[in-house]
Amino acid sequence: MNKRAMIAAAGASLMSLALVSAPVAAQQKEKCFGIAKAGQNDCANLAGSHSCAGQSKLDMDKGEWKYVAKGTCKDMKGLSADEAKAMTKS
Repeated sequence: MNKRAMIAAAGASLMSLALVSAPVAAQQKEKCFGIAKAGQNDCANLAGSHSCAGQSKLDMDKGEWKYVAKGTCKDMKGLSADEAKAMTKS
């Protein structure tokens, strides 16, 4: 095997490894509502008033969320999606 082919094979292996590990990393996170600082949310809010990250206006808004390591949301005094929906309806 020549040097060029070996480098190409190594690169292909690294790329496939990255593609396989990305879903695993996503599975180890959960949405945690009510912990994001203003401008530091991860995506759309519950109210639907925006659909992008970094658009929250208030600290600790119950309708805004951030991804956190699975199992740590409650330690941060955060809410699950169902809890946040129930709180924003009342």
